[in-house]
Amino acid sequence: MFKRILVPTDGSEITTKAIDTSIALAKSVGAQLYTISVKEPFPYSAISEMQPTPPQEFFDAQERIAAKRVQAVTDASKAAGVPCEGHTVEALHPWEAIIDHATRMNCDLLVMASHGRRGVSALLLGSETQKVLTHSKVPVLVVR
Repeated sequence: MFKRILVPTDGSEITTKAIDTSIALAKSVGAQLYTISVKEPFPYSAISEMQPTPPQEFFDAQERIAAKRVQAVTDASKAAGVPCEGHTVEALHPWEAIIDHATRMNCDLLVMASHGRRGVSALLLGSETQKVLTHSKVPVLVVR
C-alpha cells in the first residue's frame, strides 16, 4: 500500500483535517509521514529599498512561521507513534513546491485539504489543491 505520505500544511484549520487523516492513514499502513510548509519569497520590486521590512527580517519571520507549522505536524505524528520528517521550502507557487517535494521524497501519496469552494468562486480563486490534482503524477487524497 502506501509507504511514504506527504501532507502539506499552511496552518489553517481545514489543513488540520488533512493532517489528522494522514496520521491515521500512515499509522494504519505503517507508512512514513512527511510534511512541508511553503514560505513566501520576499516581494522584491523596483522600489525594494523602500520596503517596510528588510529582506532578512522577512525571511526569518517566514521561517519561524513555517517551522512552527511543521513542528505542529511532527509533534502530532510523534504523539500517534508515526515517524514524520518535516521540511520548509521557499517557493513562488506552493503547488509546484509540493509536487517537487513529493517527487524528491519518493512519496507515493499526497494528502491535502480542500476548502470545498464551488461554482464561480472555485473557478476564479482556484486552489493549491486543485493545481496539485491537475499536475501531480502521485495520487492525491483530498480531505474536506
